[in-house]
Amino acid sequence: MVLAMAASSTDWSRPVVGVAGLVVKDNKVLMGKRKGDHGGGTWAPPGGKLDFGESFEDAVRREVLEETGLTVRVIRFFAVTNNVFRNEKRHSITLFFICRIRSGKLRVMEPDKCEKFGWFEWESLPRPLFLSVKRLREQRISPG
Repeated sequence: MVLAMAASSTDWSRPVVGVAGLVVKDNKVLMGKRKGDHGGGTWAPPGGKLDFGESFEDAVRREVLEETGLTVRVIRFFAVTNNVFRNEKRHSITLFFICRIRSGKLRVMEPDKCEKFGWFEWESLPRPLFLSVKRLREQRISPG
């Protein structure tokens, strides 16, 4: 019972592990415009929190499917960012993975969390960017 409660809640007094899928197609990356109190109005790739006992790759596949309706193949690990949201008193570590579409049709599956999706060249990402994507861009590496 205690384990189930711990796994389902978020304790922001410690960093949370997140994953993000950089879905690449035709030299463009899929980005979604976030809604809600955590990063609302900013752009980020599909992603979310790692569940208890889940592999990084399974988490990426699950999050991309839940948010976009796309089944993806995880190509490789790309980068990690350390994100401190001081105003929100949240701290996350985000693992980014390069992904390719296997099947499915792109659609907003969680309209309460995402307004819309779009494909963007890495050097021309929409603004404003979610903090983890800002940190990723500071590393000056490209997924392409």
